[in-house]
Amino acid sequence: MTLAEVAEQAGVSLSTVSKVLNGRSDVSEATRTKVEQLLDMHGYRRRSQAPPQAPLIELVFHELESVWAMELIRGVENVAKQNKASVVLTESGTRHAPGSDWIEGVLRRRPLGVVLVFSALPDKVKKQLRSRAIPFVIVDPAGDPDPDVPSVGSANWAGGLAATRHLTDFQHERIAIITGPEDMMCSLARLDGYRSAMTMAGLEVDPSLVRFGDFHVQGGFEQAMDLLERPDRPTAIFAGSDLQALGVLEAARLKGLSVPDDLSVVGYDDVPLAQWSSPSLTTVHQPLRQMAEEAARMLLRPHDAGKSALRIELATHLVVRQSTAPPKNS
Repeated sequence: MTLAEVAEQAGVSLSTVSKVLNGRSDVSEATRTKVEQLLDMHGYRRRSQAPPQAPLIELVFHELESVWAMELIRGVENVAKQNKASVVLTESGTRHAPGSDWIEGVLRRRPLGVVLVFSALPDKVKKQLRSRAIPFVIVDPAGDPDPDVPSVGSANWAGGLAATRHLTDFQHERIAIITGPEDMMCSLARLDGYRSAMTMAGLEVDPSLVRFGDFHVQGGFEQAMDLLERPDRPTAIFAGSDLQALGVLEAARLKGLSVPDDLSVVGYDDVPLAQWSSPSLTTVHQPLRQMAEEAARMLLRPHDAGKSALRIELATHLVVRQSTAPPKNS
C-alpha cells in the first residue's frame, strides 16, 4: 500500500501521513492514532528504522548551570567514547517535560538515544520518539516514573535517613531540612528519609524547620538566613544538595556562627567542591557519574519490546568530613 492510499483511507492529506511518519508534533492525537493503525495494519515499514545519520547521544538538562551537571556529562561521555559516539548537550527550557521546540530538534537530529535529567515525558513525546526508534532514559525522574519509561535513580530515602541519623547520633534534636522543589520525587524521598530518622530517634518534626529550596546556593542561603534568625534556631541543618549546603555555610558565617561548633551542616550529592569548602562538608554521596553511565548503557543495549522498562536504583552513602559535631552543652 502506498502512502497516498493510506492518506485516502485515513481521510487526511499526504503531508499529514508524512508528519506522522516523521514524528512531528503538529498532528492531533486522534489523527496520529488512526494513521499509525493503518500503517501497522498494512505492514508499512517506517523510515524511522533507518540508522541515524550520526552516532550521537543527546543529554538533556532543564539548565546546565550546576556543578553536578558536570558529573553527569562526564558519565555519559565515558560510555559514548567506548562506543565511538559523541555527546550533544541541550536545554529543554522547563524543569519537567521538555518543550515542543526540543522535540522537533531531536527528531531532526535522530540521535542514537536521549538521556533526560529531571524530566518527565508526556505520552505524546514518548510516542514521537518511539515512532522514530529513538530510545530514551530518564535520570532521577521528577515524578513517579511511568512503568514504560526506563530510568536510573539513587536511594534518596536511604540518603535522607543516613544524613539525619548522623545528626541524631550526635544528639542533635532541633534539626532543620532544606530539601529541593516540592514537586520533585527525589526531594520528597529525602524528606521522607529525614522524617523517618527523626521518628526513629523519638523526635517530633517541627513543621517550621521543614523548608523547600531549589537545589541552588542562593536558595539554601535564603532559607538558612531565615532559620538562623529564629530565637529557637536549629542546631543542625540537612541540605538537600551540596550547593544549598554552601549557602547554609555562608549564612552561618554572616550570622557569626561557627560550623560545626555552633551549627552542624550536612549536604547531599558529594560533588568535588564539597571537600574543598571550609569546613569540608559532611554529605551524602550520590553516584552521579555512575548514574549517567548506566543511563547511557541502557540506551545502547538491544531492546526487547516484550519486557517492561528497566528501573535501576544505585546506593547512596554518608561521607563524614568536618562540618558536623555534637551540639554545645550536649
